[in-house]
Amino acid sequence: MKVIDKVSFKDVLDVYSGPEGDLWELVMGEQIHVGGFASSMALAEKAGIGAGTSGVDLCCCNGAGMRFLVRFRNVKQMTGVDFTEKVIERARQRCKEEGMCDRLQFKLTDVMDTGLPAGKADFVWGEDAWCYVEDKARLIAEAARLVKPGGLIAFTDWIETSKGMSDAEAERFLRFMKFPNIESLSGYACLLEKNGCMVTCAEDTGQFAPHVDLYLDMLNKQLTYDALKIIGFDMDLMQAMGGEMVFMRKLAHEGKIAQGRFLARKK
Repeated sequence: MKVIDKVSFKDVLDVYSGPEGDLWELVMGEQIHVGGFASSMALAEKAGIGAGTSGVDLCCCNGAGMRFLVRFRNVKQMTGVDFTEKVIERARQRCKEEGMCDRLQFKLTDVMDTGLPAGKADFVWGEDAWCYVEDKARLIAEAARLVKPGGLIAFTDWIETSKGMSDAEAERFLRFMKFPNIESLSGYACLLEKNGCMVTCAEDTGQFAPHVDLYLDMLNKQLTYDALKIIGFDMDLMQAMGGEMVFMRKLAHEGKIAQGRFLARKK
């Protein structure tokens, strides 16, 4: 696992409490993860998540994943947990607008210590967000605590591949993304197994590089004005962020970073 110093909980809060979080949503849509709807559907289908089930979304952000599961998988009940007040407020408002308040609830707290009851959820869900959590061992332990025996942990996340980044590449990438560290396929699989889960899927989705291309195309060809407006028309900042996105694209096309998909069943 690659780790950097001086990326803190506050740095992540600042991203999703401020314009940077709005910028990610502009480029990626309400489902702020690689692959959007198609990625969510693939994860839900592989996990067999369906009607009448209940789940917990750890790092739920604006609740888009939860609304997807209720609307398209007929999930009965979802609880979303996040530590950023702005995104929880946005999630509650969108839940109200879409008439889902009776099936979705949200909790503003630490995803590593949710305070939710143990062994009650049919599944725990996450989409490209656990990369922001510093102590991934505690996060996986909490996910395993929440799910009932026989239940599922289903998530995607940004990972480092076996090709690996150099220390200098990891420092630059992680600092730009505000990730305190980045896990691997084998690293997550090991954590799941240590917490009493049988891993049934740990794979590279193959979606990462083409989607980074898409995001850069959108910013350069269609959404330039919209992006500038979000960051106060700061051209220097726009160019700096664009440079970091180009660097991320390079890492993606070199096969050093990817989106991983994970499924594990609690024994």
